[in-house]
Amino acid sequence: MTGLPMGVGEGIYGDGEWVSWDWINGQLYKQDIRNEYPQVDPELAILFEELVRNAADYYAMTGRYLQIWGEIGELYAEVKYGIQRHRPHTQGSDGKLGNDFIEVKTISPEKDGGTVHVKRSGNFNKLLVIKIDQDFNFEGRFIERRKLAKGTGTHASVSWSTLGSEEKTP
Repeated sequence: MTGLPMGVGEGIYGDGEWVSWDWINGQLYKQDIRNEYPQVDPELAILFEELVRNAADYYAMTGRYLQIWGEIGELYAEVKYGIQRHRPHTQGSDGKLGNDFIEVKTISPEKDGGTVHVKRSGNFNKLLVIKIDQDFNFEGRFIERRKLAKGTGTHASVSWSTLGSEEKTP
């Protein structure tokens, strides 16, 4: 099935051909990815996981974080929640989920306060705050725009601690 020469113990023989354990394990991994991220193409979800793994490996080797938090937070929003992202540099929001325009803000492991700032002038119905911890675990919470604190400044502040766990889903 894989077209590669195989030795004893490197796979199983069935239906007239050899199937390698690597191929079988790859299929099982893709099935796990489909279960974890049912909203998107498994190849995009695999790419996301590889990016996170590479960022974690880089940190382990150098003690420095790669400064890719915003992009990786938006990619997580895409693979985890199925947000359809806008073209790069689109003003007002980062993507759509159903009929809602979504703005994504990311809290990196480097941020002590756990607060994000969002432009009040943005064109979004919901804010999705993604938090990434020191172990590169991701969590997202939604808040409707109308629930943001009122004010006259150009930005609204949202603290992770004020977002209830009931806001984890759209």
